[in-house]
Amino acid sequence: MLGKNVSWRDVPAERTGCSGVTAWRRLRDWTEAGVWPRLHEVLLAELCKAGLLDMDDCAIDGSHVRALKGGLTPDLRRSTARGRAASTT
Repeated sequence: MLGKNVSWRDVPAERTGCSGVTAWRRLRDWTEAGVWPRLHEVLLAELCKAGLLDMDDCAIDGSHVRALKGGLTPDLRRSTARGRAASTT
């Protein structure tokens, strides 16, 4: 089933408690209201408070994020490391 597109109308109401169209509408409204960044911030704060998240041991990778509105992807990505790595060749 990987790679198959599913319409919001195909989302089973018995699993979500609402129609697929209603689920889509709620997702759209929550996104427009800024719910997801706030939820992410609260979740990170709770994990830190519980000692379950160590920000000294993390990595951020945005290479999988789609560039919206025709953003260009450069051929080479600049390193964010402090120094150059030794050559392995």
